[in-house]
Amino acid sequence: MNKITLLFGLMFAMATFAQAQDQTTAAQDGETLRKRNETDQRVYQIAMRYNDLPVARMKLIELIERNPTNNRYPELLANLYFEAGQYTSAAVSAMDLLERNDQSVTGLEIAAYSLEQLGALDRALPNFERHYLLTGNLFSLYKTGYMQYSMNRQEEALNSVNMLIKNPKSSDEKIGFPTANNETQEVSLKAAGLNLKGMIYMYQKNKAEAIEAIQQALEINPAFELAKDNLKEAQKM
Repeated sequence: MNKITLLFGLMFAMATFAQAQDQTTAAQDGETLRKRNETDQRVYQIAMRYNDLPVARMKLIELIERNPTNNRYPELLANLYFEAGQYTSAAVSAMDLLERNDQSVTGLEIAAYSLEQLGALDRALPNFERHYLLTGNLFSLYKTGYMQYSMNRQEEALNSVNMLIKNPKSSDEKIGFPTANNETQEVSLKAAGLNLKGMIYMYQKNKAEAIEAIQQALEINPAFELAKDNLKEAQKM
């Protein structure tokens, strides 16, 4: 009986020792991971300070691989690609981020604009739509309407534009359009929405509604060059 008790005691002690070793190893691994992360974060910050983007991107990739549940690193990487005009890499990294977290506002925004730059409007549109739904960003709503118009989804575009025009904030928020002398002209989002509404009606061969919408845009921003040009076109219909 004593031998059996002794045997169980030894087995329990060995198991306890093994568990303690595992906990020690896990703690050591955690400390090593923390130190490696801190080192890579410092190198990333130095690289950004010196505008050494390849090194900054490489450190972010290493941090992503080492910390698969931390979404901050892929957000930074996607933003670096986008800022550098590497729209294919930006789109892919943003979509990878959205696979991790489909509610990432940064991922949706970068995916939307990158895919638009690549001409993939059918893939950019859902990201603009989701970005608007999550944030209420009126510029994303305008982009949604414009893309729907460009893709010949006129009824959807009209619905988006009407939502934009009815929002009180659209009178205060601005959007820029290029002018004939290569400058940027800022107009209210409401005026831009009304101008787009006129373009939709022009596409639908609805002259009266097109002229009315564009004239309303010009009442808000009388110097709106694009609306002036569109009004001339609508009057020729």
